[in-house]
Amino acid sequence: MIDIRKLKELVKLMVQNDLTEMDLRDSEEQVTLHRPNHLSAPQIQQVAAAPPSAAAPTPAPAAASVPETTSSAPAPQSSGDDRSGLTAVESPMVGTFYSAPTPDADPFISVGGSIAEGDVVCLLEAMKIFNEIKSEVSGTVEKILVKNGDAVEFGQELMLVRPA
Repeated sequence: MIDIRKLKELVKLMVQNDLTEMDLRDSEEQVTLHRPNHLSAPQIQQVAAAPPSAAAPTPAPAAASVPETTSSAPAPQSSGDDRSGLTAVESPMVGTFYSAPTPDADPFISVGGSIAEGDVVCLLEAMKIFNEIKSEVSGTVEKILVKNGDAVEFGQELMLVRPA
């Protein structure tokens, strides 16, 4: 399985260089990233290398379907909310959303609160590692779209911010 930090760096490089496709291979794994246009999140496919007789390619469809699974992402968009002028903070990985550093602590953000670029807005737990998710925009939190403890997908909108 590819290291999530490597994957985040690959996606970051892809976005920074406005690439629409990236294919990396070595003797143990293959990662393919595809972004139909500059506004969409990259789609990821990982294939483990294995002898032709082994059943290793079976994880590939499951890994490829992760970004395509949008069971909870479209719900906020179809709720009829007026999103004009709002910027979404999206999940950079699959994981579990936590709004506070510990269960009894105050949340990182709240609706109506101000955030600055680089502020920690939540934690995402992935593979038993807690990752701080930082805001890429300054402004006022208008809506938090997920609940504490919810599973989130890559590219899923976590909150909406009105830029300052």
